[in-house]
Amino acid sequence: MENEKRIKVGVSLGDINGIGPEVIIKTFLDPRILEICTPILFGSNKVTSAHRRILEINDFSFNPITKPEEANAKRANIVNIWQEEVPLEIGKSTPNGGKYALLSLEAATKALKNNQVDVLVTGPINKDNIQSETFKFSGHTEYLAQQFEAKEHLMFMVNGNLRVGLVTGHIALNEVSKSISPEKIIGKLKLMQQSLIKDFGISKPKIALLSANPHAGDNGLLGNEEKDIITPTVKQAIESGMLVFGPYPADGFFGSGNWKNFDAVLAMYHDQGLVPFKALSFDSGVNFTAGLSVVRTSPDHGTAYDLAGKNKASENSFREAVYLACDIFRQRQEYKEISSNPLKFSKLKRDY
Repeated sequence: MENEKRIKVGVSLGDINGIGPEVIIKTFLDPRILEICTPILFGSNKVTSAHRRILEINDFSFNPITKPEEANAKRANIVNIWQEEVPLEIGKSTPNGGKYALLSLEAATKALKNNQVDVLVTGPINKDNIQSETFKFSGHTEYLAQQFEAKEHLMFMVNGNLRVGLVTGHIALNEVSKSISPEKIIGKLKLMQQSLIKDFGISKPKIALLSANPHAGDNGLLGNEEKDIITPTVKQAIESGMLVFGPYPADGFFGSGNWKNFDAVLAMYHDQGLVPFKALSFDSGVNFTAGLSVVRTSPDHGTAYDLAGKNKASENSFREAVYLACDIFRQRQEYKEISSNPLKFSKLKRDY
């Protein structure tokens, strides 16, 4: 592949005391990934070198550069965002862990805004210790939505053909019911449909909508959200031309494998969607933020302090996050080309 065609993948380091540096190093340790992308990590060579020594990885190092334009397409690169020595406390949540995770994220985000990288893959942060005057968000998703002025966004968990989105994200369980409305559900359904078409190349996506209550409310016995809000919203979505089905009780829906009959699933709240997703995806799931003007993915796990520094963390999810970011970037380019000249594309299809 020509160098100029390789996708530049910006990477934020995540919490320096968690497993982020380990899974990043292990991902780019395999040179085959350089055949599809040019990695650019925003962080510190001193920190990654310290992690390599702890992990006893001696046959790999990042190529130090001062700006993304200097990236070597044949190497995994690192832009040193800070030069000072930072004491590591592997496996612990510390103020430094949050401080330097934010510095890395801000630098990677800036590079994405300036088109110095094509996509962003974020390392895991601790949502508590990263809080500061400039970061008052419940996670990456909300921060990036503000940075890229997205009016609406969707947390989209992806593993192959299993795709799960959320109506409500990082909010307390007792806030979920009053946060569910026809307008919000329709908005998330539209975002999901647009993403499936533009980002995944599915022309007529089928979407399953989950219920809010056990047994889909049992006709009001276990709650009224289904008959008052969700079922009428499904009807509204269908009337607007979307292929939406439900509401389905989450337990039977995933337990029976019914999810395989759909291109995506929209869950009402965080754990309703993420528990079955992670149970089915093992260590290969990816978190994708749909609705942004840019492509951002991340592994579906957190800092995992209990595994940090022990050489036990799997890099599969982070590697899949890199692959998915590249796939979506290419798919968006193809969609843009098709949309700008549909007659040409139609002729190509007929000729084929």
